[in-house]
Amino acid sequence: MVHNLLEKYRNLSIQLKATIWFFVCSFLQKGISTITTPIFTRLLSTAEYGQYSVFNSWLGIVSIFITLNLFYGVYTQGLIKFEGKEDTFSSSLLGLTTTLTIVFTIIYICFHNFWNSLFSLSTVQMLAMLLMIWTSAVFNFWAARQRVEYKYKTLVIVTIIVSILKPVIGIIFVTLSNDKITARILGLVLVELIGYSWLYVIQMKKGKVFFSKSVWKYALKFNLPLIPHYLSQIILNNADRIMIKDIVGDAEAGIYSLAYSISQIMTLFNTALMQTLSPWIYKKIKEKKVEEISNIAYIALIAIALINIVLIIFAPEIICIFAPKTYYDAIWVIPPIAMSVYFMFSYDLFAKFGFYYEKTNFIMIASVIGAVVNIILNNLFIPIFGYYVAGYTTLICYIIYTLAHYFSMRKICTQYLDGKMPYDTKKLLIITLSFLTIGFIILISYKFSIIRYFIIILVITLSIIKRKMVINTLKKFYALKKTK
Repeated sequence: MVHNLLEKYRNLSIQLKATIWFFVCSFLQKGISTITTPIFTRLLSTAEYGQYSVFNSWLGIVSIFITLNLFYGVYTQGLIKFEGKEDTFSSSLLGLTTTLTIVFTIIYICFHNFWNSLFSLSTVQMLAMLLMIWTSAVFNFWAARQRVEYKYKTLVIVTIIVSILKPVIGIIFVTLSNDKITARILGLVLVELIGYSWLYVIQMKKGKVFFSKSVWKYALKFNLPLIPHYLSQIILNNADRIMIKDIVGDAEAGIYSLAYSISQIMTLFNTALMQTLSPWIYKKIKEKKVEEISNIAYIALIAIALINIVLIIFAPEIICIFAPKTYYDAIWVIPPIAMSVYFMFSYDLFAKFGFYYEKTNFIMIASVIGAVVNIILNNLFIPIFGYYVAGYTTLICYIIYTLAHYFSMRKICTQYLDGKMPYDTKKLLIITLSFLTIGFIILISYKFSIIRYFIIILVITLSIIKRKMVINTLKKFYALKKTK
């Protein structure tokens, strides 16, 4: 059997092999971090875990302003636009990112007391953040090019080494230090410096160009209008933790962060499925055969719904494994966040039409609306109902976000596809409302263990009975990969 599997693997296309290993990389980055979470939740108090989570939230937000996310869309598209000059294009963007990082570092040093007070971080923590922003950008540029060129072997090796060293060094530093939060952060900085700095040297050595007026102008012109979109996405995912810390406290922020982190593991499946579906969906849009998208999309939605239902069912047991009793209240946050993961996937099915026809202004507007509504709802309801409500405000915002993209898709289909609609609204509602109903029923069952265990037995039984359907579904997605 092993020989047959190896033979099948050898016969796969380089694109499919790369897709598999890129998913492995994503899984390792999130998976190892998640597996080691039980260690850190026991080494850190809920308040310390909350402070560390808030640091990560600020890291994501500040990174947008400093790097402008130049290693995302503009870089991938630029590698095609500047074909034959990929090395100089890469080194020029690295030069721009390095320049922006230096400028912001100088601004921070000149007014460090103000920034420390604003972010509630120490000088060491702030300097560590700026360094991590640079090292992460260096890696993201290099990794993006590896993906474009399907060079997965070195990427896998670097990912494995860094993913393992981060928690190992972190545990050592935290154990030996009294300031456990700073120790955790410095452990990450040390690993990233060692693991990623050499990638900067390699990319700059190949390109030999630090400044290119045409490249810098092209990149800034392309990415600056997208900053509100990128920033809104980060705010939607991180603002709640910062607001819980400020409104309620560090301990509550820590409990909420644990629930959010566990729920976000399921985005791995979102990414894996969407990487498979995206080229196929774009192909169908190009051929104006959008009515063929629906059947596969419905199966994908049901699959994501079932995966998140499993998480919701086992939330109490998962929390017990991942953290001590002080974190147990996190079970009440997992269901709404897990439901949000479903909408993170579903909105992307609709947004593909906006991206294909370059209607990015609406994407930006939808993102900003989602972020603003999230902040408003958190400000209104966290002081009244406590930190639990942040999970539900996140769910509401992603529902609004998904609906906005859905109606935008219908408008685009009317304009460009002669009114052909890829999805049946009624079927989408049946899948979505069924998922939400089951999710909330399971949430209520947390107080009635017998009912919840009955649901668990029912789910396992159905999985066994419907195993052939699951296998056939996997075969359909495999078939899609072969046609890419």
